[in-house]
Amino acid sequence: MTGNKYQELAARTINKTLGETEMMNHALFGLCGEMGELLSLYQKEYQGHPFEEEHAKKECGDILWMLAEYCTAMGWNLEDIMRMNINKLRARYPSGFDVDHSEHRQEGDI
Repeated sequence: MTGNKYQELAARTINKTLGETEMMNHALFGLCGEMGELLSLYQKEYQGHPFEEEHAKKECGDILWMLAEYCTAMGWNLEDIMRMNINKLRARYPSGFDVDHSEHRQEGDI
């Protein structure tokens, strides 16, 4: 499945009563909440609970859904964002990750 196809299918379940700003805020708040849910799975390990891999996968799906909603609210295509990120990483790490490039980024490299 492509990123844009995922975004299109995910958009079917966006609350259509939300305006653009409300949709953007819903996505941003949701990203924080879903990250918290994923992190809580790891936190529970410190209380003796086993790690729930399938639960973690579902939370990653929820994070992806919220990111797709944010891109939709902003009028962006998910594949464009994906491509931009890979291009940034290729420029930053031309031969793959290394600590020196990580510690000494070029000015303006965000």
